[in-house]
Amino acid sequence: MLGILCVSKYALRIIVFSALIQSVAFHLTASVDQKKIETVVIDAGHGGKDPGALGEHVTEKEIVLSIALKLGKYIEEGIDDVKVIYTRTEDVFVPLHERAEIANKNKADLFISIHANANDSKTVSGTETYTMGLHKSQDNLEVAKLENSVIYLEEDYSANYEGFDPSSPESYIIFSLLQNIHMDQSLGFASYVQEQFRERALRKDRGVKQAGFLVLWQTSMPSILIETGFVTNSKEEEYLSSSTGQDYLASAIYRAFKDYKQAIETKSAFENIEVPQASEVPVAKSAPENDSLYFKVQVVASGMAIPLSSSYFSSFGKVEEFLMQASTNTPWERKNLTKGRQDMPGM
Repeated sequence: MLGILCVSKYALRIIVFSALIQSVAFHLTASVDQKKIETVVIDAGHGGKDPGALGEHVTEKEIVLSIALKLGKYIEEGIDDVKVIYTRTEDVFVPLHERAEIANKNKADLFISIHANANDSKTVSGTETYTMGLHKSQDNLEVAKLENSVIYLEEDYSANYEGFDPSSPESYIIFSLLQNIHMDQSLGFASYVQEQFRERALRKDRGVKQAGFLVLWQTSMPSILIETGFVTNSKEEEYLSSSTGQDYLASAIYRAFKDYKQAIETKSAFENIEVPQASEVPVAKSAPENDSLYFKVQVVASGMAIPLSSSYFSSFGKVEEFLMQASTNTPWERKNLTKGRQDMPGM
């Protein structure tokens, strides 16, 4: 099933399947010559009016702020040549795009976003670390949806995130095209984090994963999002809310940071990263018997309605449209919209 993104009054961009293939190929070959790690931004997720995941006795925003501050202290006291910057140091609400802006404006060499997880099943436990990318399972997508839903608390969120809708699976198609040139470094650091969680903190390892997190999307340096455990699991909630548990988790991330810094500065390569396999996750309810897997490919976006009966789509078979608002205020978007109209004048 192929999909057309038809945008009323606005336009996103012209996307063809070949561009998708090229972007993936670029990801596989691109590399960044990073010589030193001098500035790290530590992002405590949620805050203020956004509590994050809710446990029986504690909220995500409290847990992750404590871990973030402990991590920063470890780095400041243990590594002299690294500057630590926080996106928040108290219980305040910080929009996702502002968190990325803090990292970009300070020319950070690494962005670490710390979170705690939740699941309908109270037996699910363990840590997992994400890099920005296209989700490869429904579980990854649901985690991304949960974390991205915070933008509903922001004013004018549609403009801030180019019309992105956290609840729409189609919105996440864009992450398949935004291949991050820092992917190798991000995956390398994520692997170090999971290794330390497993070997030092003795936590259940749910693996290194990819999903479309908005807070990672807009950063311009290696970036990861850490899920430190499930507040919906009573034993893990107790661990996450304890000073000892937070110390172990912060220390594990700190050790991973030291390993990553050493690898970067000694020019070690991340070519043979061994990514741990994710554990099986209990499913809250079984899928319908007629449920099937299908793929959608965005073939065009337009600022005007295009009849699905148009001859342009005759070779595609079944086509559907998806309405999405996005901004054309930037020169880049206006240029691509103009080019798209020139390429397909009949539309």
